[in-house]
Amino acid sequence: MFSTQQSCWFIRKVICWRAAASIAWAVLLLPPVTAVFVILSRFSLLHPIHTISECFSLLTSAGAIFSLILLCGVILMVGFLNLEYYTVIPTIACSKIALLGQLLHPRQFVNSSAHCIMGIIVAWCCAVTIGGRYETIGYPCTHSDGSTHMCLNEYHLILLLAGAFVGFSHSLLGVIHNMNFVSFHTVQQYKYLRFKGSLPLVVKCSATQALYSVRNYVVVYFFLGYIPKAWICKTLNLHLNSSIHPLDSIAGLLDLSLLYHLWISATFLLFTWYITLLLFRIFVTEVYNFPVQSSFTEEAHQCLPKVLTDKEPMILKFLALQDLALLSQHSPSRRCEVFSLSQPGGHPHNWNAISRECLSLLADLTQRLVAYHDTVATNGRAKSLSTGSERKTSSETSVTSGTEDLMSPRPTLMMKTPASVFARSIVGGPQSPLTAPFTPDLDSPFASPSLRRLTAPVEQCSPWHGTVQSPHVMRRVPKLWSTSTDSQANGSPPPSPASVASPQQQTSKPSLLAQFLQNRKEQVKHFLAKRVLIMYLFNKLPEASSQALFADSQAHIWALEGISYLIQASFSEDQFGVVQTALPSILSCMLVLQEAVDRHFKLPHASSKPLRSASSMGDPTYKTLRFALRATLKTAIYRITTTFGDHLNAVQMSAEHRKRLQQFVEYKD
Repeated sequence: MFSTQQSCWFIRKVICWRAAASIAWAVLLLPPVTAVFVILSRFSLLHPIHTISECFSLLTSAGAIFSLILLCGVILMVGFLNLEYYTVIPTIACSKIALLGQLLHPRQFVNSSAHCIMGIIVAWCCAVTIGGRYETIGYPCTHSDGSTHMCLNEYHLILLLAGAFVGFSHSLLGVIHNMNFVSFHTVQQYKYLRFKGSLPLVVKCSATQALYSVRNYVVVYFFLGYIPKAWICKTLNLHLNSSIHPLDSIAGLLDLSLLYHLWISATFLLFTWYITLLLFRIFVTEVYNFPVQSSFTEEAHQCLPKVLTDKEPMILKFLALQDLALLSQHSPSRRCEVFSLSQPGGHPHNWNAISRECLSLLADLTQRLVAYHDTVATNGRAKSLSTGSERKTSSETSVTSGTEDLMSPRPTLMMKTPASVFARSIVGGPQSPLTAPFTPDLDSPFASPSLRRLTAPVEQCSPWHGTVQSPHVMRRVPKLWSTSTDSQANGSPPPSPASVASPQQQTSKPSLLAQFLQNRKEQVKHFLAKRVLIMYLFNKLPEASSQALFADSQAHIWALEGISYLIQASFSEDQFGVVQTALPSILSCMLVLQEAVDRHFKLPHASSKPLRSASSMGDPTYKTLRFALRATLKTAIYRITTTFGDHLNAVQMSAEHRKRLQQFVEYKD
């Protein structure tokens, strides 16, 4: 799965063992959970003592032991799928068509098929455990002519199909609610306490989701139940007993005992799977302490400064950032190792590597926010080379120059996140687009005519040809020298004279074939834009773009906490002054990010908090990461200003940054 040795050591030595431990605990919890299921499925109010004794005798039978072995195999498979599909960065669909593409992905098809098969196995174990009319697929029956045949036991069939349906529904809901997303708790707890606190939620989610699944399954079986019934009869050479009511009818489905057994079986299935998922989340997100420095060369790739720079696997990077945040707060001895100098040479390699990586993460998020805001400000249109790119503010220019010395040894790390598509594409001509999937595209066939009128080019002599805060009005065209300065500020070379189109090339008319194809393209756009279903599938979801932009912000939160706590501790613990040399660039980076975050929260839907769903095992914390990041960023700046106070006047920075920082010093922000 991971190619490099530095990545494989963590998966092999840590993650796999943690996943195995979670599966082992899930298997150990399976017998008591099965015993509770047997009691609930066979319990009788009229004969409670007899029912309990019968349940204990059933649990010790050979059939129950064989069913328990099959259930253990299912738990092993569920644990393997959790290990295979988990992610620390959720995949957020920005439109209905993107979500449909995720559901129809071949990888998801394999996952759904596996869950269907496992659902059938669990349902068969439930049928054998319940016994009675659910035990076998066929039974001998006598026809009117006196002959004896094997007839289909529809009660057994409907329970097996219910298991497949619940497994398939669970797989689809896992994609919709991002159940494979593994989040990290802010408050550190022991594994037992986390499991105990989450157990009521697991029971509630299992019972609720089982109720909805059974409701949907009964409706589907009422209309389509005859199809699998006829296929099973033909395949197994079974007959239908005409003397009893078929279950794909109103009279057959109004059996309360049948509905109860369907619901309790679905609850048992989901509960065992959710318990396995919960244990996997608890074990995988457990804190791991990385050594800050090592005396042995062969263990250097396992130290914290080196691990922070690794791109894969992402769980390794997140655990390293979590360890950095905890180290900076609670471990003075390990902080001394961060502030220490190398021998021989006397260089602060540990601090340089950690601060460089943290600044790289913050600069990456700032670039994404600026690109997103520019795209929204132009309503998703790509700005041509003739008008130039957006002018950088003095704060952006200063943070670029301030962090150049820290980030020069290697390029900026781009997180493996759905937000990676927010980066601006390389400008290669007048028509180079912004690769942002979250804003309306005016060239798309689904852009409304009113949106086109709002974003139509404004004449240069018009008084509206200026910069305003509203994202619905065109931004001001940069000055004549903005193209060259922007390209230099972005690090790209200025365009050569050969790349600039001559007036003769600009006034050349397209060919007749190009005009014909363009007219046909516009006709198709207008035709599709009038279709309601197409608009429904391709319209952007209101908050999905903002959620996708901050999908990996947990890493930035830990980077802010780690770097700010280290700076705070350096006031009294940094004997060599290694932190003060990087303080100007760190403050500039934080202030620029603060400005970008403030601009983002002024956009529509960015400041609205989503409703929390209490009936799903999907972790919704990624939906509110932008609020946590904003609070953490402001707290980090206040932590630094409170510690250093008036000493910050000696820090070299631009006048704009100094004015902004003074507001934090005076508690006016």
